[in-house]
Amino acid sequence: MKNKFIIASLFLVSFLNWNCTDLDEELLDESLTGAEAEVVSGAIAPAYGYISWTWRHTNYYGLQLIPSDEAILPYRGGSDWFDGGKFLAAHSHNFTPTNDLVSSAWNELTTNISRTLSAIEVLTPLAEEGNAEAAGALYEMKALRAYLNMLLLDSWGIVLKKESAGELSEVLRTQDAIDYIESELLSVVDVINTDKGPGRITQSAVWGFLARLNLNAAVYRDPYGTPSFTQTDMDEVITYTNNIINSGNFSLSPEYFELFDDENHTNPELIFALDQRGVLNREHMRWAYWSIAGSMFPRPEWPSADGTDGPAITSDFYQTWVDAYGAVDPAEADSRFYKKNTIVPEAQLADFEGREKLLSTETENSFFCVQDIAFEIDRGILRGIQWGPRKGDDGQFLTCDDGTIKILPIRQTKGNGPARDVGYVDHTLTIDFTNEGSLHNTGYRPAKFQFSRTSPNGNSNSSVDIVLMRLAEIYLMRAEAKLRNGDSGGALADVNVVRTSRTARPEQTAAALSTMDTDILFRERGFELYWEGFRRTDQIRFGKYEDSWTDKTDTDVNHRLFPIPQSAVDAASGIDGFLQQNTGY
Repeated sequence: MKNKFIIASLFLVSFLNWNCTDLDEELLDESLTGAEAEVVSGAIAPAYGYISWTWRHTNYYGLQLIPSDEAILPYRGGSDWFDGGKFLAAHSHNFTPTNDLVSSAWNELTTNISRTLSAIEVLTPLAEEGNAEAAGALYEMKALRAYLNMLLLDSWGIVLKKESAGELSEVLRTQDAIDYIESELLSVVDVINTDKGPGRITQSAVWGFLARLNLNAAVYRDPYGTPSFTQTDMDEVITYTNNIINSGNFSLSPEYFELFDDENHTNPELIFALDQRGVLNREHMRWAYWSIAGSMFPRPEWPSADGTDGPAITSDFYQTWVDAYGAVDPAEADSRFYKKNTIVPEAQLADFEGREKLLSTETENSFFCVQDIAFEIDRGILRGIQWGPRKGDDGQFLTCDDGTIKILPIRQTKGNGPARDVGYVDHTLTIDFTNEGSLHNTGYRPAKFQFSRTSPNGNSNSSVDIVLMRLAEIYLMRAEAKLRNGDSGGALADVNVVRTSRTARPEQTAAALSTMDTDILFRERGFELYWEGFRRTDQIRFGKYEDSWTDKTDTDVNHRLFPIPQSAVDAASGIDGFLQQNTGY
């Protein structure tokens, strides 16, 4: 069933009252008809659609990636991505209440929550009058509000409980916050739809939310202490994940990278995702282009589609792959690490390999030809010199005699300093905050998400759904719950199901493991879920967030939670005790 939404603008709302007004919606859920159906669809579209902005790279998504050991974003060449130092501070855990990354993530998330409340207020009277479509949509909005509040709890340690736009929010923490989110999810789990996903919240998605909540409950109860994982919590995780796995409604994708392609909406592994099939005003490709080199053009049919030389993985995260596979290149050992799409003919590769990495060594034969729409960059973690289209002095792509696109080693044409116009896009392992480590070429780059063929500019109009929950995560949650309950054999079996399921390229299918412990499970979550926004939460739960990694030595447990933005604290200053700043800020 298709469920497409178009969102429009929402005038800025006050934090304290969340009064959402002037929603100008265009529609729609295609499965509905009639005037009341338009009201229903118009109510839920702003809440679902705004997920795109909540999970934008400079909002909540960036706030999960950059502070972890998974990603680093230096001041590129002294010219790009400084942005007031917010990414440098976030990575080193030098958070302040005025950090713009923290503030933007908070603002967009709370706006998204406010949109669910607006929808709930529209849908409740219709549901009470017996409108079945309104009732179904109401259940989805309550579940979406609970999910968004869980993101708030995870990052700031609070939940904002509010049932009417005219009342003041109630701020909940620790067990009270857990209880509220759980009650919201339990109130709809048995009545919510079972077949409208993955672009809509279904019963399986709610089960997944409940599993996440119980898996992290020990952290949420005591965010600054050592988590005490109870058997009761872990049993709940196992129950909810069993429900999803045993439903038979989902299956693991044999090709890992098809999970993040244009056609991923119909992938049977997806449980919950933002539907981006060319219908959202604010749909985006930021998860795809943020990390990619600015000199790369992944869609030569659209000459403006390029990367931004944003974050790269840290050498520390890369080392976890090396440690796991030893003498075997992880690109050969694990299909999740790398998929080669740009196949350079042997003649050109042999002519180029072994030469010094300078433009003067390039020969007239260092290219091959492809149709523009046939070109596809490699996927996974990109290392070393990259090949792709190149533009001439006139700004047009170089072409072969038959009009096809020349594919060459890509020249480093973006940025300032010694890395520009003197070499190729050569991604190096070393990336850090030093001048040399901050050059535009440094760092291995995740290209996990496809540059959509529907995007004319590499920034918007993507058809790649943003994946927010999938079956592999469910297996890994069940594995962790089993392991924390003492069932290492059951945990090993679940992890191996995930590892060995990626069979589309059998020579790269990861081999089954023979042992399991918490360190291995943490590592496996990193291999499966990298660049999807899980790493910070995982590090906290596994007791690794105070470790040191590239340009991060902070050990303050208070930094597990982000500061509440100063603007929000100031706005609440007239209400005694309403919104207290988090400990340590």
